[in-house]
Amino acid sequence: MSVPAAPRSTAPPGQPKKAATAAWIGSALEYYDFFIYGSAAALIFPEVFFDESDPATATLLSLATFGVAYAARPLGAFVLGHIGDRLGRKKIMVFTLILMGLSTFLIGCLPTRSQAGTLAPVLLVLCRVLQGISAAGEQASANSMTLEHAPPHRRGFFTSFTLSGTQGGQLLATLVFLPVAALPEDQLLSWGWRVPFWLSVAVAVVGYVIRRTLDETPAFAQQTATEGVVKLPLVVLVREHWADVLRVIAGALIASVSTIFTVWALAYATGDSVGMSRSSMLWVGALANLVALAAIPLWAVLSDRIGRRPVFLIGAVGSAVTMFLYLWAISTGSYPLTLLLGIVAFGIVYSAANGVWPAFYGEMFTTRVRLSGVAIGTQIGFAVAGFAVTFAAQIAGPDGDDWFAVALFTAALCVPPVIAALSARETHTVPTEELGERAHRQAPRPETAAV
Repeated sequence: MSVPAAPRSTAPPGQPKKAATAAWIGSALEYYDFFIYGSAAALIFPEVFFDESDPATATLLSLATFGVAYAARPLGAFVLGHIGDRLGRKKIMVFTLILMGLSTFLIGCLPTRSQAGTLAPVLLVLCRVLQGISAAGEQASANSMTLEHAPPHRRGFFTSFTLSGTQGGQLLATLVFLPVAALPEDQLLSWGWRVPFWLSVAVAVVGYVIRRTLDETPAFAQQTATEGVVKLPLVVLVREHWADVLRVIAGALIASVSTIFTVWALAYATGDSVGMSRSSMLWVGALANLVALAAIPLWAVLSDRIGRRPVFLIGAVGSAVTMFLYLWAISTGSYPLTLLLGIVAFGIVYSAANGVWPAFYGEMFTTRVRLSGVAIGTQIGFAVAGFAVTFAAQIAGPDGDDWFAVALFTAALCVPPVIAALSARETHTVPTEELGERAHRQAPRPETAAV
């Protein structure tokens, strides 16, 4: 029996800006938690949680715990994507923020290896898994919220706030770690490293206040009122959008550029072979992220004019090239050159792909399965990107200084995103209510349920 058509729903005045602001602040606060772990994994945890008698192995194991959260992300994506497409975007946005804040605070309370033996790294991994589950639902729910609230001709700009918020969180994490890294060694390893993790309590409180006042999206409300929600979003996703899910998985491998830049390059630059100071390299990340805050919305605005595909391709191909230049600069020991190329590679070039993918991926799916599609596709790809750091540590050799092999590995991971973008449909001019409809029309309508 057909369902009568409802008038197209539009966002109330001010809601697009409110949704973008909530996405920016929430993502910044959530990814502050996520990225302080990356800094600690590169600089602190090898000595605090692992065997100090073998520094190389300790660093490798510490970087592996960074990747554990990415391995947990697909599980979180399946569960939270299903719930978000059935109960709404807002509920997931609030839940993920609370879970991230709690798990990060607990990391700051953990006993060290000297206090609890092998139990310490086990507890660390468990907390990291909770961080990964939280992050899996965060970006997808924020992307869906902003995309479905945004004016059709400015979806790229409004959805980019999710990723500029992520960069803001990374910048905040770096700035918090600067004074911590400057502490005397004994204070740093005893209590100093815990402070950034304890601050996550404030993160959770602020984020909760912001997000709980946000309205559900008009698109989801209309879907619920007319056709009802999908009982099994995953079934619909596989039936109608399997090719787009594969594209998103391949496209999400571009995140390897971020993890290599943020974690492996930091460990390489501050290691014995190069010997740059922790504080100076943290400033490279801070300034690159500051530039990215401006670059991401600019790239997104360009994608609203010329399309998602060309902008994404600039970022993917450009990142493959500039990673060679950045790691080469580190190998020379020249800090000015490292700073300059770090800003170019991560702050400008990578921002092209990073700023446009929220709209690019979200526009591939219908409202019924958008959160599931983006969450599952990105988190499977991000799982590979997370462990790219561990692979890079192995590829770099016993001394950890084969930067060329790591750059080549990173460039190879940029190839699938290029192929995904070239095979994708251009959607920047498609009306919001018609997004994903080509796949929708080609498949039988699944059973839905009213809420």
